[in-house]
Amino acid sequence: MTNRTPIASLAAAALAAVALTACGRDDEPAARATAAAAPATETQAAPAADLSGVKEYLQEHTELLTGFTAEFAADAQAYYDLAEEAGFDYEALWNERADELVPLLEGMKRAWIEGNPYYERMEGVVAGTPSLAEYDVILDAGSSAAEDPESAVPFDLELSDGTTLAQPGNLFNVTEGALWGTLPAELPESTPADLDGNGTEDFGEVLPDARLLLASAEAFDQYAGELAASGGAWEPSESDAFTALVVMVPTMSEYFGQWKESRFVLGSSSESESFNVVSRLSDINDILTGLEVIFAGVEERLADVDPAQAEQTGRELADLRAFVEDLYSQESSGERFAPEQAEVLGSEAQERATAIAGQVSQAAAELGVTIEQ
Repeated sequence: MTNRTPIASLAAAALAAVALTACGRDDEPAARATAAAAPATETQAAPAADLSGVKEYLQEHTELLTGFTAEFAADAQAYYDLAEEAGFDYEALWNERADELVPLLEGMKRAWIEGNPYYERMEGVVAGTPSLAEYDVILDAGSSAAEDPESAVPFDLELSDGTTLAQPGNLFNVTEGALWGTLPAELPESTPADLDGNGTEDFGEVLPDARLLLASAEAFDQYAGELAASGGAWEPSESDAFTALVVMVPTMSEYFGQWKESRFVLGSSSESESFNVVSRLSDINDILTGLEVIFAGVEERLADVDPAQAEQTGRELADLRAFVEDLYSQESSGERFAPEQAEVLGSEAQERATAIAGQVSQAAAELGVTIEQ
């Protein structure tokens, strides 16, 4: 299962990349890590920047996310109840309850697509803040133990029949794979079904394994709630804000690499197990939107170092998001980018992002703000 790489395992590579930029991802996920020329210890007892807007932004989006996960878990329970009545015989379930299954599964897919941006728009805050970053691993970035034990999620799924799925992967990937039939071989497979009645079983036309879907949906709701509680208790510091920018802005190569391997670029020849339902370009745009909120909270502090440089950094961050937004608009209008184009575009985005992170890192060092590693 393709994972959304957590920050902890990527520190060394990003440190080198951004430090070079401060002194003057291809698929390698180097960017989601801290990077800075050796920062001094933060000297202020309390942050000078007003970061209340960052916390409010996080709380708004955790509220949206938990609303989605609660609804999703309830629908997974309804699906489970139907499957249980059929003795988990999916052929019989389809033959006897198709009229109920189709709207239920279509509704779950719509909810999943609508819910995805609720997290992506706050991912820059969550994944970039050391005290919250584990929730990024759980919800959106962690691999399965089968794929990579070192970056695997810190939880198991217990199914209703007593089966334990050890570290199965992050919950966005597991639920996407269950609903659209792209799970890896080690997880319970979904059953093909002609949901739209056109005579063929097209991509995404499956009956998910009900036990897996319910267990993952309940875990999704549990951990979304825990993130909301932790976010509510969190008091953002300047170190948190600068760290998030330096860690999360230069993640372009990783994301563009995932986009290049998805159905949005490769079509039906893609073998990717995730990022096939919501374009990674949409995700990147959402992530950068959240990072702009963080930048707004510390822009005055950057201006204390160099007003012109602070203005340039803010403009370059806005231009990077506009670059991605334009690509997503083209794709949404029917443009199909070739893998070679995706590679070039990803390199351009990464070059821009590394420069931005270097500027922020350098300002943090001059301000004496610690970038957490």
